[in-house]
Amino acid sequence: MASVGKIKIRVPNTIKKGDIIPVQVLVSHPMETGMRKNKDGSVIPAYYINDVDVFYGNDKITHCDWTIAVSANPFITFYVKADKAAPIRIVYKDIKGGVYEQAVQISPQ
Repeated sequence: MASVGKIKIRVPNTIKKGDIIPVQVLVSHPMETGMRKNKDGSVIPAYYINDVDVFYGNDKITHCDWTIAVSANPFITFYVKADKAAPIRIVYKDIKGGVYEQAVQISPQ
């Protein structure tokens, strides 16, 4: 699981000030529920993202509390009004203490 926590963020190439833009985010994570068994019959321990924060500049624009009901390698889309030049930063935290972070600069014209 060397790629656990790898985050990809996609935003439009051209952004005008005031546009409402889609932000698409993909994170690599197994999101194990703790309810599956491996081939030898032993339970695969729970290991999932439980906390997501999204910042636009210094402002937290959303927070999500996730549980075992989120699929592996979660993909989310949300919308932001691009009213300033600032980074959009995503911070994921999992139940084993992992913290994964990625940012993309938004520069509306």
